Amino acid sequence: MKNRLDSTDRSILRALKLNARRSNAEIAQEAGLSPSACHRRIKLMEDAGVIRGYTMISGWQEADDARVDVLVQVTLDRQTADYLSRFEAAVRQCSEIRECFLMTGAVDYWLRVQTESVAAYEAIHGEVLSRLPGVTRISSSISMRDILRQSRSATR
Repeated sequence: MKNRLDSTDRSILRALKLNARRSNAEIAQEAGLSPSACHRRIKLMEDAGVIRGYTMISGWQEADDARVDVLVQVTLDRQTADYLSRFEAAVRQCSEIRECFLMTGAVDYWLRVQTESVAAYEAIHGEVLSRLPGVTRISSSISMRDILRQSRSATR
């Protein structure tokens, strides 16, 4: 895919961020394209990693009560490209790690880990997080209650 997104690509992305369940025909009309051209552009953006996935956010209270969110700060021994790459590849292998951010400041990464219990997180901490390549420090904070969770586009 080209290095830069044009205004049509950005229009498609805005429409998907607002509601990714809309039909391709609706998105195409909003972007000023034929449905086939719109579908092709979406596929190209998916293949290029511009679109990395689609997410459902649940408002079902029982589902929210059945999970534990843990915010984890990770410091690595070194910040070389090799260390960062190995760490990031290992993080992608753990399905309980839902988000991972490379940070500036005192810590190298912030992770959001989601498990069914504190005991399950303890196992992940000991068996996965502490064994990730290059890790020298882990600091965990357990979420007591989910106050606000929304897609990024909902705030714009």
